[in-house]
This record gives sequence, structure tokens and C-alpha cells, in this order.
Amino acid sequence: MSVQPEMPPRTAMQRRTAMRVHPELRPAFESLPQFSDPYEDIEATREGFHAMLAAVPADRTGVDSERFEIPRADGSALTVEVYRPEGGAGSGGDGDATPGRDVRAADDGAARALPAVLHFHGGGYALGRSLPGQDRAAIALCRELPAVVITVEYRLAPEHRYPAGVEDCYLALEWAAERAGGLGIDPTRIALTGKSAGGGLSAAVALMARDRGGPAIVHQSLCVPDLDDRVGADEAADAEETDAGWADGAGADGEGADGDGADGDGALGARVTTGRSVRRSWEHYLPEGMAAADAYAAAARATDLSGLPPAYVLVCDLDPMRDAGLAYARRLMDAGVPVTVRNVPGAWHGFELFAPETRVAKEMTAHWTGQLRAALYPVVG
Repeated sequence: MSVQPEMPPRTAMQRRTAMRVHPELRPAFESLPQFSDPYEDIEATREGFHAMLAAVPADRTGVDSERFEIPRADGSALTVEVYRPEGGAGSGGDGDATPGRDVRAADDGAARALPAVLHFHGGGYALGRSLPGQDRAAIALCRELPAVVITVEYRLAPEHRYPAGVEDCYLALEWAAERAGGLGIDPTRIALTGKSAGGGLSAAVALMARDRGGPAIVHQSLCVPDLDDRVGADEAADAEETDAGWADGAGADGEGADGDGADGDGALGARVTTGRSVRRSWEHYLPEGMAAADAYAAAARATDLSGLPPAYVLVCDLDPMRDAGLAYARRLMDAGVPVTVRNVPGAWHGFELFAPETRVAKEMTAHWTGQLRAALYPVVG
């Protein structure tokens, strides 16, 4: 009989209190605004995010993109955007990505199939969708790997709760594999990636593809993945104590009740993602009345991880999802799945958005990009 895997022992509060913000990240940390609940007004949060993106358009140099509508069974359509290196395979006029047109067989030999990356955006399953043609992560991967990168505008919670979002992501995988020739994709080199909720969706789609006999996936890149609905459960017990501490001793300078300044747990909780805020995302994503997630909602709930594609798991020290990510990586290893793990010391969830020019952020990005490149361009001895 299968047994549901358990969360690691309750250590989150003690661990984060003992942790320290990385010295190079301290200026960015100290400039962070007070953390606000993005779910308090989801529409306003989305509008604010899109306004921020529109203020500084992405640099699309060297990259083309094309949008496609994929029909769902109910008659609605899923939008995906396909990013390609400029002038690369599959670009230029093949609007319907006809399966019969295989660019690998181009007469001039110039257009050769590229590996593909399905990129699922983050944002707590409810936010994070880029503006058309402006997905910065997709553009960077398209250039640097290089690869055909497909972004998926999956349905968002809470308007569309699980399983809508993950089924959209799986539909996009099937679509990409079926139309590999027309899209300029090598169907033997398809990878999944995403940060936060996108990492959770990547893990879930890998499970779905295995269980449904779906398209082959060569690699799953799980960056600070949100893949366990039990994250933050222990913080509910600590919330009253923490809030009381702030009421007694927290000041405008960011010091917690224990006087530990920017490194204290109180200051962390006031500025960055906490377990309680992660739980808020799950409350909006899971169907109302659903007591516990299943494996396609929260991959950490899966009882069998054998037969999954090689994985990369990236975590950050001060991220409440760190322990769940490490536990999932260990279970993948125990199931015989090749896994590479990277931990970023002294960093919080999403730190690179606030400190992109730091060495810590650049090294993190270079490492996960390099691991993805190695998986898509393997060295054959």
C-alpha cells in the first residue's frame, strides 16, 4: 500500500532565525518594502505587475516570437508563445506549425532543429504572466542555450482552480511534441522549466507525462519549486508568537523583538515570502473543500517517483519552500532519478528580481542555465 510522503520535521522557524542574509544581498534586502498580501486584491496585483513590466520592455534582440492558440476540449483556447533565435529553424511564416513540415530536412542545411524548453511562469498559480512577447526568462534561454522556448499562458487561480492550470501545461507539451517538425524542435530534446509555481507545474507535468505515456521529457528544471501544499503548516502554530513579538518590540527600522535586525525572523517575515504566504497561494489554487492535494497538484504528494526524467533542483536558504524542495530532490535520488541540487546561501525567494547585478544572482542564473544547456546538448563520448 502506498504511503503519502511526509514533510520534513518542523524546523522552519528555528532555521530561518539562525540563517543570515548573504552580505552581498544585504543592501537589496534592506531596501525591500514591507511585504503585502498579493491575494488581498488579485486584480490590482496583476495590473501592478503588468504596469511594471510595460515600463521597461524586454530586450528582444536576436529573438523572434509567434503566438498560437491551442484548442481545449471545451472549445476554449490556450495561448502559447514560441520564442526562437532570430532566423532559426521553424521561424518565418509557418503560422500553423504544420506537423508535416520538418525543418530538420531543409535542403540548404541551414535550418536545423533545436531543443525545446517549455517554460511555465511563476506567481503562486495566480499571477506572474508576462506581457505578449516580453517573457524575459524565455528570451534569455532562447538566446543562451540556444533553444525554442514555449511559454504557456495557463489559466490562473482562483478563477480557474486546479486542475485547470496543470492540464493547460500538459496540453502545451502534447501540442509541442506533435508539431515538433513545424516548430523546428528536436522531439528527443524537450525539457520543462519554471520558477516557484512554474517549478511545481514542471514537476507535475513530468509526472503526468510518465503516467499517461505522454511525450518524452529529457530534463526537468525545478527552480525554487512550489510543489508541496503542506509548506507553512508549521508556521500557523508560530504565527501568534511571531505577531506578538512584533507588537512588543518591532520598530520602523526593521528590527524584530529579539533585536536581531535585518537577519531576524521577524524582519524576514515582514519583507519576503513566508510559509504563511505560500499557504495563501495553495488556498487559492486548490479546489474549495479539497482537504489534501493530489500528486498532479503538488508533486511532493506523489508516492512513486521512479521513471521520471533527470532533474535539477534549485533552492534558496531563506525560502520557506527550501526544505520541501530538498526533500523532493532526495526522494528523486532514492527512486533512481539523476538529480543535481543547488542551494543559494543567504538568499530569499525571488531575490534575483531585486538584486540582479549581484554575483550571487548571476552565479545562480549561470548554474541553472548551464545545467539546462548540458541536458539539451549532451556530450557524447
